[in-house]
Amino acid sequence: MSEETVQGTRGEDRSDYTKNESRAIRRRSLRLLGSLVSNMRGLLALTASVIVVSTAFRVLGPALIAYGIDTALPRAVDQMDWMPAFGVTALYLVTGIAGAGLIGWYVVLSARLTQAILMDLRTRIFRHTQRLSLEFHETYTSGRIISRQTSDLESIRELLDGGLNQLVQGALYGVFTLVALFLLDWQSGVVLLVMGVPLALLMRWFYIESQKGFRVSRVVSAKLIVQFVETMTGIRAVKAFRKEKRNDEEFGEISAEYRRVNLKLVKLYGILDPGLILLANVTMAIVLLWGAFRVVDDTLALGALLAAVMYVRNFFSPLEEVAMFLNSYQSATAALEKVSGVLEESPTVPDPAKPVDLWTAKGHIEFRDVQFGYANDRVILPDFSLDIPAGRTVALVGTTGAGKSTLAKLVSRFYDPSRGAVTLDGVDLRSMHPKDLRRAIVMVTQEAYLFSGTVADNIALGKPEATLDEIKAAARAVGADEFISKLPDGYATDVNKRGGRVSAGQRQLISFARAFLADPAVLILDEATASLDMPSERQIQDALQTLLADRTAIIIAHRLSTVAIADRVLVMEHGRIIEDDEPDALIAGTGKFAQLHAAWRESLV
Repeated sequence: MSEETVQGTRGEDRSDYTKNESRAIRRRSLRLLGSLVSNMRGLLALTASVIVVSTAFRVLGPALIAYGIDTALPRAVDQMDWMPAFGVTALYLVTGIAGAGLIGWYVVLSARLTQAILMDLRTRIFRHTQRLSLEFHETYTSGRIISRQTSDLESIRELLDGGLNQLVQGALYGVFTLVALFLLDWQSGVVLLVMGVPLALLMRWFYIESQKGFRVSRVVSAKLIVQFVETMTGIRAVKAFRKEKRNDEEFGEISAEYRRVNLKLVKLYGILDPGLILLANVTMAIVLLWGAFRVVDDTLALGALLAAVMYVRNFFSPLEEVAMFLNSYQSATAALEKVSGVLEESPTVPDPAKPVDLWTAKGHIEFRDVQFGYANDRVILPDFSLDIPAGRTVALVGTTGAGKSTLAKLVSRFYDPSRGAVTLDGVDLRSMHPKDLRRAIVMVTQEAYLFSGTVADNIALGKPEATLDEIKAAARAVGADEFISKLPDGYATDVNKRGGRVSAGQRQLISFARAFLADPAVLILDEATASLDMPSERQIQDALQTLLADRTAIIIAHRLSTVAIADRVLVMEHGRIIEDDEPDALIAGTGKFAQLHAAWRESLV
């Protein structure tokens, strides 16, 4: 993982970047921006051409007025020659209408460009985060991911939609106006250039200070979203533990911090706006006074002086828009930093460069001298070896933190071992083709997540092409058909978000049906019966026998009733296997499993 990637994700909730870090992040953001516009060069070139021509038409106005006052009007009065006056009036109208029409076209083109970029970026974020390894998602909160797709993209949209238009129009208008002023009256142009020094200092000060403020603002904004999402996601726990008051206080503190940050940014505008107005008025006063002396001396025409004053006014008028661009730019830059950081995050479990196909897996799992630990955490599996023959059911038992779920994640290849190898039928999981791996190994967890959609859609998750008869057969095999048939629309019932229309036990049965339909060679049940009550668990024992038949199975369970169906029990402690035998043999002994089993039997009395 590169240094820039780390700065973009793991350390994104910072606002105190060093100069080197800031440069690296800026380069990363520019690379992303360049890649977004690289496929739209034609549209970008057309948009740029339209805005250049329209700005040139707009700048011609004061020069045409000067010509009308100094040349066309005297000829009409002295020589009764009205043709120059009619001509300049017509030209003024044509340039005005053409400029307005081109501006309208530019707005349409820039909107198309903006929406194309946003669609590309939104799709990239979704696809990339979906493909990132489990390690990323276990360390990067859902609130922050949502922030990338919502508030950050909204800030970038505001920049492209409004801010960038303001900058392009303002900058072009300012350059063209300065050029026109020099062609009309170079002395007034020099005055404007000299006054540009304090103007540049003011704009630079605002840029630096607002950059700091908006970076802090993005961090605090992300905190707000995270706090809200976590509270709403865990609303049951909030209600159960009466955490509302404490949440109110915490959210209030973050909101107050967000308000303070934004008020500080408003104060910056409180200095910038009056500063711009003061510089504009002083410059116009100097140009007008110096021009008046030259008009009296007959070295400058009155119309030229009027045009010069108009050009000075026009030069300063878009600076307010440029300042608004800096507002959007700072916010969007901070957002682009976060988004580019996520997009440059690399999967810690990469797909193999030359994948090995395993069309028909038998289910022989082997751990060969495996060592594994999460990131910089302690080693969970120090030196682990295990052989699970195909078609055998193995139960993992042990205290919390013994390494049971870690073992399951390695078999599912959610993580790769730091050393050694995990193999399926002799093939290293790191070399297997991803589609073969996902088809061969399926994990059912305690969460039993159901997606929005029908019951049938959720059962067919691992086999989308399955027919309704196949879906029903899978549900019957695990004992889920009875309750599904009683739902309002049967298999067509919408389970709603997170399976809200079915109980926890029913969700688990649906997940079992999903696994049965997928028909994997290796099935992992990670506390999969934990959400079932005792009657439901007894009911599902037969279903489990059906589910686990003719395939390799790894069962992680604290309920020893579930463990009883295993061919072999492994008792783990501190990442090592301390007992390994058939359930009955271990129960008859005096070891750890026998003690756990005796305690469990006493709890049932």
